[in-house]
Amino acid sequence: MRGKTVLLAVIAACEIGFWVLLAAGLVTRYLLRMPKAGLVLLAAVPLVDVVLLVTSVVDIHRGAAPSFKHSLAAIFIGVSVGFGHQSLKWADKWAAHFMAGAPRPVKPPRKGPERARLERAGWFRHLLAYVVGVGIMIGLGLLSGRGYNAVLGPAWTWTLVLVIDAIVSFSYSFGRAEAQPREKQSV
Repeated sequence: MRGKTVLLAVIAACEIGFWVLLAAGLVTRYLLRMPKAGLVLLAAVPLVDVVLLVTSVVDIHRGAAPSFKHSLAAIFIGVSVGFGHQSLKWADKWAAHFMAGAPRPVKPPRKGPERARLERAGWFRHLLAYVVGVGIMIGLGLLSGRGYNAVLGPAWTWTLVLVIDAIVSFSYSFGRAEAQPREKQSV
């Protein structure tokens, strides 16, 4: 039983570690006014993914059967690769605003070509997260020598979510024309 819960504990610790490193980096950078030390802490955030990947590989290598916990680790890593940099930039802008008096970050436009570009970019980040996550799932399955069917279970749901995200994201590219007021016709 102990072996089964180790990876889950590491996943939880990595999730907590992500937020602790992010918060510590931002607080150090802006409240403590130590930008270089804060940047070092923020640069350490991707190490959480390395720890998670190594732990997953070691777990499989020691004979664990591929399972949902390995899928969860792969999803965590994929999302971190796909969205991590953007999330750090977003958090940094808001921290600079709240903690250091920087201007309020500009809200993204609600419509128009710039919104369409942002939505497409978001979908491509999602695609990157998906490719990395599913690639890790397959790799862990192959490494186990037991196949990857068990570890790919969540990939089917994620595929559906990716397709729905594509439909929504790219729908912004087909711009909905603003309804023009109709002129009254004379009878």
